[in-house]
Amino acid sequence: MARLVYSVLTSLDGYVVDADGRFDWAAPDEEVHTFVNDQERAVGTYLYGRRMYDVMSVWQDMAPDDDPGDSAVTRDFAGIWRAADKVVFSRTLDEVRTPRTRLEHDFDPGQVRELVATADRDVSVGGPTLAAAAIRAGLVDELHQFLNPVVVGGGTSWLPDGVRLDLELLDERRFRGGVVHLHHRVLR
Repeated sequence: MARLVYSVLTSLDGYVVDADGRFDWAAPDEEVHTFVNDQERAVGTYLYGRRMYDVMSVWQDMAPDDDPGDSAVTRDFAGIWRAADKVVFSRTLDEVRTPRTRLEHDFDPGQVRELVATADRDVSVGGPTLAAAAIRAGLVDELHQFLNPVVVGGGTSWLPDGVRLDLELLDERRFRGGVVHLHHRVLR
């Protein structure tokens, strides 16, 4: 049975981008990126808002041997990303620019629930705004948080205000560079 998964890189104080809109402090090293790739292999569909789609669509254009500076792990992720379906929820986007991608103008919790229920692989929700809508609708099954060893002091939080979730810790892992991965299941 497929799950709706929210996976995110955060600062220790819970932000996905800082007050200046930057997230360079969250760039995963090879060890973390390899772990992320192994998780992402289970994903058959990515759900994005417009901003997250704009950020992630760069993976479509990365050619397998374009840049000798690209590592095997980044090329691997590009292949994983291109092989998955994408759904972009945006009222301002007129068309999508990547294959295997469809545009929806409104987030419909019932439609997303049906997508997950009929999926043969996990569905991933990306970006804090869209994830907040999915969390509020009670759709998210699991959370993967990669805590980076940095405090940024403000920005965009990874979780919405005003929502309570009871969680069960399923796994944790500490990486050499100081990142900590926490994997929780949402209890219903």
